[in-house]
Amino acid sequence: MSDVTELLLKWNSGDESARASLIDSIYTELNAIAARHLANERHVVELQPNSLVHEAYLKLIDMNRVQWQNRSHFLAIAAKVMREILVDKARQRQASKRDGGRRVTLSGISLALDEPTTDALMIHQALERLAEIDADRARLVELRFFGGLTIEEAAEVLEVSPATVKRNWDVARGWLYRALKGRAAD
Repeated sequence: MSDVTELLLKWNSGDESARASLIDSIYTELNAIAARHLANERHVVELQPNSLVHEAYLKLIDMNRVQWQNRSHFLAIAAKVMREILVDKARQRQASKRDGGRRVTLSGISLALDEPTTDALMIHQALERLAEIDADRARLVELRFFGGLTIEEAAEVLEVSPATVKRNWDVARGWLYRALKGRAAD
């Protein structure tokens, strides 16, 4: 983990070789995050985990203004970028086929909806509504669900205690369950 932080700090200083080494060292983890999001797709998936990682990578290397702090911070930003890519793909699919968009699982949120998958746009819209009510909890969901961060890693990124993250995670999951269950009934 300290190697990743060290590479991020070198990248901040303009060391392009550190960027390449960083991606080499964290690629497997990013690919696992992407694979988890795409694993239970209902529709034929035109986006493979490594393609999602590569698209995210291209966006991440263009982020010149970000001052990378540590591994958790990098994964949080990568999760946000992956979420944006999935939502964009869902919008494209919905616009072209009008079939409800891309499907992603909610196994990371452990919701017991009637349907095993929920539309990426539904998740995105629910998170935006949650952000209007409680931005910190919405960010936590993004970190845990899309980023795959542990309670401890999310606590580090959010600069709160793990106990606070656990409480907020329970509340956010409950809120999302109700919001998505109500939308699924529409």
